[in-house]
Amino acid sequence: MNLQTILAQKNMTMYRLSKISGVPKTTILDICSGKSSIDGCNAKTVYLIAKALDCPMETLMIIDSADYEQDTGLPKDGSYLEKGLPEYLQISLDNMKKSWEIEDSGGTDLHWDLYWCELNADINSAEVDRVISAEQANYLRKVYLRMREDD
Repeated sequence: MNLQTILAQKNMTMYRLSKISGVPKTTILDICSGKSSIDGCNAKTVYLIAKALDCPMETLMIIDSADYEQDTGLPKDGSYLEKGLPEYLQISLDNMKKSWEIEDSGGTDLHWDLYWCELNADINSAEVDRVISAEQANYLRKVYLRMREDD
């Protein structure tokens, strides 16, 4: 279990947790993304988060570290890199997901190549404009364009 899972169970966003707890949203985001560990927070921060989530501090302290890479501290599930995308990129991403569903189920989507090219262009544009990080761009290319890093 991780903080993101607890938030989902409580039907709460990171932003709302920040507002309720008084903990800076960057701290909440860093914990949820794996950039920081709840273990590295001071007792006051853990207390404020636990109070806002209406759970004991111990619940937060036993967040499963198996969900994170040992060397980087980042979540093993890279889906956090899909958060906060600009609207135009999210639309392209959704179109590509639907197209892959059709293709992967044995069907033929006549617009697959259009969606692929549009998503590729939108990822490149967002990366060049520094709307998304290179890490996000590479993740999106790997998962949704099914490209390898050496492509």
